[in-house]
Amino acid sequence: MIKSPNWLSKILKEETVTSTNDRLAELCQEKEIKEFTTLMAEYQTAGKGQRGNSWESEYGKNLTFSTVFYPQTIAPASQFILSMAVASAIRTALAHYVHADCLQIKWPNDIYWKDKKIVGILIENDLTGSQISQSIVGIGININQEEFHSSAPNPVSLRQITQKETDRMEVLNSVLEHIINLYSRIENRETDIITKIQEYYLKAQYRKEGYHPYCDAKGEFTAKLIRVEPDGHLILKDKNGSLRKYTFKEVKYIL
Repeated sequence: MIKSPNWLSKILKEETVTSTNDRLAELCQEKEIKEFTTLMAEYQTAGKGQRGNSWESEYGKNLTFSTVFYPQTIAPASQFILSMAVASAIRTALAHYVHADCLQIKWPNDIYWKDKKIVGILIENDLTGSQISQSIVGIGININQEEFHSSAPNPVSLRQITQKETDRMEVLNSVLEHIINLYSRIENRETDIITKIQEYYLKAQYRKEGYHPYCDAKGEFTAKLIRVEPDGHLILKDKNGSLRKYTFKEVKYIL
Protein backbone atom coordinates (compact mmCIF):
# COMPACT_ATOMS: atom_id res chain seq x y z
CA MET A 1 0.00 0.00 0.00
CA ILE A 2 1.37 3.40 -1.00
CA LYS A 3 1.86 5.75 1.94
CA SER A 4 1.34 9.43 1.13
CA PRO A 5 0.86 12.72 2.93
CA ASN A 6 -2.71 13.65 3.90
CA TRP A 7 -3.59 15.48 0.71
CA LEU A 8 -7.26 14.51 0.39
CA SER A 9 -8.43 17.72 2.07
CA LYS A 10 -6.43 19.78 -0.40
CA ILE A 11 -8.49 19.01 -3.50
CA LEU A 12 -10.28 22.17 -4.66
CA LYS A 13 -13.09 21.99 -7.20
CA GLU A 14 -14.38 24.61 -9.61
CA GLU A 15 -16.99 24.26 -12.32
CA THR A 16 -15.37 26.21 -15.15
CA VAL A 17 -11.92 27.78 -15.52
CA THR A 18 -9.81 28.94 -18.44
CA SER A 19 -7.21 26.33 -17.54
CA THR A 20 -6.49 24.63 -14.24
CA ASN A 21 -2.82 25.61 -14.50
CA ASP A 22 -3.68 29.29 -14.89
CA ARG A 23 -6.29 29.23 -12.15
CA LEU A 24 -4.04 27.44 -9.65
CA ALA A 25 -1.23 29.89 -10.46
CA GLU A 26 -3.64 32.74 -9.68
CA LEU A 27 -4.53 31.19 -6.33
CA CYS A 28 -0.85 30.77 -5.49
CA GLN A 29 -0.31 34.48 -6.13
CA GLU A 30 -3.30 35.49 -4.03
CA LYS A 31 -2.40 33.55 -0.89
CA GLU A 32 -0.16 30.84 0.52
CA ILE A 33 -1.14 27.53 -1.01
CA LYS A 34 0.11 24.32 0.58
CA GLU A 35 2.17 21.90 -1.45
CA PHE A 36 0.13 19.17 -3.18
CA THR A 37 -2.95 21.37 -3.34
CA THR A 38 -4.90 20.20 -6.38
CA LEU A 39 -7.42 22.19 -8.39
CA MET A 40 -9.93 20.13 -10.37
CA ALA A 41 -12.32 21.65 -12.90
CA GLU A 42 -15.33 20.15 -14.64
CA TYR A 43 -14.60 22.18 -17.75
CA GLN A 44 -11.78 24.30 -19.18
CA THR A 45 -12.53 27.04 -21.69
CA ALA A 46 -8.88 27.21 -22.75
CA GLY A 47 -7.26 24.00 -21.62
CA LYS A 48 -3.56 23.98 -22.45
CA GLY A 49 -1.37 21.25 -23.87
CA GLN A 50 2.20 20.97 -25.08
CA ARG A 51 3.27 23.18 -28.03
CA GLY A 52 0.46 25.60 -27.24
CA ASN A 53 -2.18 23.06 -28.29
CA SER A 54 -5.62 23.00 -26.72
CA TRP A 55 -7.00 20.09 -24.70
CA GLU A 56 -10.53 18.88 -25.48
CA SER A 57 -12.58 17.60 -22.56
CA GLU A 58 -16.33 17.22 -22.39
CA TYR A 59 -17.98 18.78 -19.32
CA GLY A 60 -17.96 16.44 -16.34
CA LYS A 61 -16.66 13.43 -18.25
CA ASN A 62 -12.90 13.48 -17.71
CA LEU A 63 -10.22 14.62 -15.29
CA THR A 64 -8.65 18.04 -15.75
CA PHE A 65 -6.61 19.13 -12.76
CA SER A 66 -3.41 20.80 -11.63
CA THR A 67 -1.24 20.25 -8.55
CA VAL A 68 1.35 22.58 -7.06
CA PHE A 69 4.78 21.45 -5.89
CA TYR A 70 7.61 23.34 -4.17
CA PRO A 71 10.73 21.29 -4.95
CA GLN A 72 13.63 21.65 -2.54
CA THR A 73 16.09 19.19 -4.05
CA ILE A 74 15.44 19.44 -7.81
CA ALA A 75 17.80 21.91 -9.50
CA PRO A 76 16.62 23.81 -12.60
CA ALA A 77 19.13 21.87 -14.73
CA SER A 78 17.52 18.63 -13.52
CA GLN A 79 13.88 19.69 -13.81
CA PHE A 80 13.09 17.03 -16.40
CA ILE A 81 13.17 14.43 -13.63
CA LEU A 82 9.83 15.84 -12.44
CA SER A 83 8.38 15.32 -15.91
CA MET A 84 9.65 11.74 -15.99
CA ALA A 85 8.34 11.04 -12.50
CA VAL A 86 4.86 12.42 -13.19
CA ALA A 87 4.48 10.51 -16.45
CA SER A 88 5.79 7.31 -14.87
CA ALA A 89 3.47 7.62 -11.88
CA ILE A 90 0.39 8.19 -14.04
CA ARG A 91 1.22 5.22 -16.25
CA THR A 92 1.55 3.04 -13.15
CA ALA A 93 -1.80 4.26 -11.80
CA LEU A 94 -3.62 3.68 -15.10
CA ALA A 95 -2.21 0.17 -15.37
CA HIS A 96 -4.87 -0.75 -12.80
CA TYR A 97 -7.49 -0.11 -15.49
CA VAL A 98 -5.67 -0.93 -18.73
CA HIS A 99 -2.96 -3.51 -19.41
CA ALA A 100 0.41 -1.82 -18.83
CA ASP A 101 1.89 -3.16 -22.07
CA CYS A 102 -0.59 -1.00 -24.02
CA LEU A 103 0.35 2.17 -22.10
CA GLN A 104 3.44 4.04 -23.26
CA ILE A 105 5.01 7.41 -22.54
CA LYS A 106 5.37 9.59 -25.62
CA TRP A 107 8.25 12.04 -25.19
CA PRO A 108 8.25 14.31 -23.37
CA ASN A 109 5.32 13.21 -21.19
CA ASP A 110 2.07 12.25 -22.92
CA ILE A 111 0.59 8.85 -22.13
CA TYR A 112 -0.55 6.77 -25.07
CA TRP A 113 -2.75 3.71 -25.26
CA LYS A 114 -1.44 1.96 -28.33
CA ASP A 115 -1.32 4.83 -30.88
CA LYS A 116 -3.88 7.05 -29.17
CA LYS A 117 -3.48 9.75 -26.54
CA ILE A 118 -5.19 9.20 -23.21
CA VAL A 119 -3.21 11.62 -20.99
CA GLY A 120 -1.71 15.04 -21.57
CA ILE A 121 0.68 16.68 -19.11
CA LEU A 122 1.88 20.28 -18.95
CA ILE A 123 4.42 21.28 -16.30
CA GLU A 124 5.13 24.96 -15.73
CA ASN A 125 8.10 25.78 -13.51
CA ASP A 126 8.87 29.11 -11.87
CA LEU A 127 12.56 29.69 -11.27
CA THR A 128 14.01 31.89 -8.55
CA GLY A 129 17.77 32.21 -8.82
CA SER A 130 19.24 28.74 -8.85
CA GLN A 131 16.10 27.05 -7.51
CA ILE A 132 12.70 25.95 -8.77
CA SER A 133 10.41 27.98 -6.55
CA GLN A 134 7.17 26.44 -7.79
CA SER A 135 5.99 23.76 -10.20
CA ILE A 136 2.41 23.53 -11.38
CA VAL A 137 1.67 20.18 -12.95
CA GLY A 138 -1.39 20.19 -15.19
CA ILE A 139 -2.90 16.85 -16.15
CA GLY A 140 -5.76 15.86 -18.44
CA ILE A 141 -6.95 12.25 -18.42
CA ASN A 142 -9.69 11.06 -20.75
CA ILE A 143 -12.01 8.99 -18.59
CA ASN A 144 -15.67 8.73 -19.65
CA GLN A 145 -15.90 10.73 -22.86
CA GLU A 146 -17.41 8.62 -25.64
CA GLU A 147 -16.80 10.88 -28.65
CA PHE A 148 -14.18 13.52 -29.50
CA HIS A 149 -14.85 16.34 -31.93
CA SER A 150 -11.76 18.56 -31.91
CA SER A 151 -8.99 18.55 -34.49
CA ALA A 152 -6.80 16.44 -32.19
CA PRO A 153 -5.83 13.47 -34.36
CA ASN A 154 -5.84 10.59 -31.92
CA PRO A 155 -7.64 10.95 -28.55
CA VAL A 156 -8.98 7.96 -26.64
CA SER A 157 -10.68 7.51 -23.26
CA LEU A 158 -10.90 4.75 -20.69
CA ARG A 159 -14.59 4.48 -21.60
CA GLN A 160 -13.72 3.75 -25.22
CA ILE A 161 -11.08 1.21 -24.22
CA THR A 162 -12.92 -0.67 -21.47
CA GLN A 163 -16.51 -0.10 -22.66
CA LYS A 164 -17.56 0.90 -19.15
CA GLU A 165 -17.81 3.94 -16.89
CA THR A 166 -14.95 4.62 -14.49
CA ASP A 167 -15.14 6.54 -11.21
CA ARG A 168 -13.21 9.75 -11.90
CA MET A 169 -12.40 10.47 -8.26
CA GLU A 170 -11.02 6.97 -7.83
CA VAL A 171 -8.63 7.60 -10.72
CA LEU A 172 -7.73 11.06 -9.39
CA ASN A 173 -6.93 9.72 -5.92
CA SER A 174 -4.81 6.91 -7.34
CA VAL A 175 -2.89 9.21 -9.70
CA LEU A 176 -2.19 11.73 -6.93
CA GLU A 177 -1.01 9.01 -4.56
CA HIS A 178 1.43 7.64 -7.12
CA ILE A 179 2.76 11.08 -8.11
CA ILE A 180 3.18 12.34 -4.56
CA ASN A 181 4.79 9.10 -3.45
CA LEU A 182 7.37 9.21 -6.25
CA TYR A 183 7.97 12.94 -5.81
CA SER A 184 8.47 12.50 -2.05
CA ARG A 185 11.04 9.79 -2.69
CA ILE A 186 12.96 12.26 -4.88
CA GLU A 187 12.72 14.99 -2.25
CA ASN A 188 13.88 12.56 0.44
CA ARG A 189 16.88 11.68 -1.75
CA GLU A 190 16.11 7.98 -1.70
CA THR A 191 19.09 5.96 -2.91
CA ASP A 192 19.01 5.35 -6.68
CA ILE A 193 15.50 6.77 -7.08
CA ILE A 194 16.54 9.05 -9.95
CA THR A 195 18.12 6.14 -11.81
CA LYS A 196 15.04 3.98 -11.21
CA ILE A 197 12.71 6.66 -12.58
CA GLN A 198 14.90 7.18 -15.64
CA GLU A 199 15.01 3.45 -16.34
CA TYR A 200 11.25 3.08 -15.98
CA TYR A 201 10.63 6.11 -18.19
CA LEU A 202 12.92 4.83 -20.95
CA LYS A 203 11.49 1.30 -20.81
CA ALA A 204 7.98 2.70 -21.23
CA GLN A 205 8.80 4.93 -24.22
CA TYR A 206 6.39 5.09 -27.14
CA ARG A 207 7.90 3.72 -30.37
CA LYS A 208 11.01 2.57 -28.57
CA GLU A 209 11.55 -0.23 -31.09
CA GLY A 210 12.21 0.09 -34.82
CA TYR A 211 12.16 3.07 -37.19
CA HIS A 212 9.29 5.53 -37.30
CA PRO A 213 8.44 8.81 -39.11
CA TYR A 214 9.28 12.19 -37.57
CA CYS A 215 9.36 15.79 -38.75
CA ASP A 216 11.71 18.65 -37.86
CA ALA A 217 12.46 22.08 -39.33
CA LYS A 218 14.06 20.45 -42.38
CA GLY A 219 11.17 18.13 -43.14
CA GLU A 220 10.14 14.53 -42.66
CA PHE A 221 12.55 11.71 -41.90
CA THR A 222 12.58 8.18 -40.51
CA ALA A 223 14.52 7.41 -37.34
CA LYS A 224 14.92 5.12 -34.38
CA LEU A 225 14.64 6.28 -30.76
CA ILE A 226 18.01 5.83 -29.08
CA ARG A 227 17.47 7.43 -25.68
CA VAL A 228 16.08 10.37 -23.73
CA GLU A 229 18.83 12.19 -21.88
CA PRO A 230 18.44 13.22 -18.20
CA ASP A 231 17.98 16.86 -19.26
CA GLY A 232 15.10 15.88 -21.56
CA HIS A 233 16.83 15.87 -24.95
CA LEU A 234 15.54 13.25 -27.37
CA ILE A 235 18.20 11.32 -29.28
CA LEU A 236 17.19 9.73 -32.58
CA LYS A 237 19.22 7.84 -35.18
CA ASP A 238 18.12 8.26 -38.79
CA LYS A 239 18.48 5.63 -41.50
CA ASN A 240 21.80 7.16 -42.58
CA GLY A 241 23.19 6.35 -39.14
CA SER A 242 23.34 9.98 -38.03
CA LEU A 243 22.35 10.89 -34.48
CA ARG A 244 19.87 13.74 -34.11
CA LYS A 245 19.39 15.61 -30.84
CA TYR A 246 16.21 17.54 -30.08
CA THR A 247 14.78 19.62 -27.31
CA PHE A 248 11.06 20.26 -26.82
CA LYS A 249 9.14 21.54 -29.86
CA GLU A 250 12.03 20.89 -32.25
CA VAL A 251 10.68 17.58 -33.55
CA LYS A 252 7.23 16.03 -34.03
CA TYR A 253 6.09 12.44 -34.19
CA ILE A 254 4.18 11.73 -37.39
CA LEU A 255 1.16 9.69 -36.35
